[in-house]
Amino acid sequence: MEHYSILMSVYYKEKPEYLSESIQSMLHQTVPPDDFVLVCDGPLTPGLDQVIDHFVQQEKGLFQVIRLEKNQGLGNALNAGMKYCKNDLVARMDSDDISLPERCELQLKKFEESPELDIVSGTVLEFLERTDNILVRKELPETNEEIYKFALTRAPFNHPVAMYRREAVERAGGYRGDYPLFEDYYLWVRMLQNHVIGYNLKEPVYLFRADANMYGRRGGFGYLKKMCKFRTYMYKSHFCSFRHYLMAIVGQSIVCLVPTGLRRILYNKLLRN
Repeated sequence: MEHYSILMSVYYKEKPEYLSESIQSMLHQTVPPDDFVLVCDGPLTPGLDQVIDHFVQQEKGLFQVIRLEKNQGLGNALNAGMKYCKNDLVARMDSDDISLPERCELQLKKFEESPELDIVSGTVLEFLERTDNILVRKELPETNEEIYKFALTRAPFNHPVAMYRREAVERAGGYRGDYPLFEDYYLWVRMLQNHVIGYNLKEPVYLFRADANMYGRRGGFGYLKKMCKFRTYMYKSHFCSFRHYLMAIVGQSIVCLVPTGLRRILYNKLLRN
């Protein structure tokens, strides 16, 4: 199996205990990493710095800690960190979630079985407060043909659990900040325009930490404006047809503008499995 790097970004609002649990989940993979790139997106709290120092001392030579002077946002932070990744295969990881122990082994096996693959994501379980309190299962299309069709209206990969070839990401221009809140989808669109080959594992491999404010952040006129701007880019770049553009705009506009409680139901019942 190929070696792989972990790419994680953290900023000052993260809780130290969540960061610790997230890092632990990657260190306890059945196929452990040999390179862990951790980008500090601006100054952190003493508690977060203490967690990072602990792991750096515990795992000698594994961590590369990149400290940015100012908070630059997820896309820019990941771009900065990717330059330091030692391996072509890069496993994304968010600083407050949990990877199940066999996550990376299953992804590496898929790359080994199908060397033509550029990206392998997987099924995510969203939980609230406790890992046994699963709210929803986010499963995406499995095959490359299904992924391309799905991408016309919705993000085709679960970004926090993606493992991809660094070369394929860099060839598409890397992460960009042109469309805030849609940095990952924007990357997937550009990669698919380059005819990359993707796959989504059906097995749950990742626990996504939901919170009470998550659905509130995905609504309102501010979010709607950003969504429309990104969808317009998709249409003008000839990634999707006008029909798919209109379907996405109308559907997401409705979801954005309904009350938060109803938005949560729509996300969980209609936009997820």
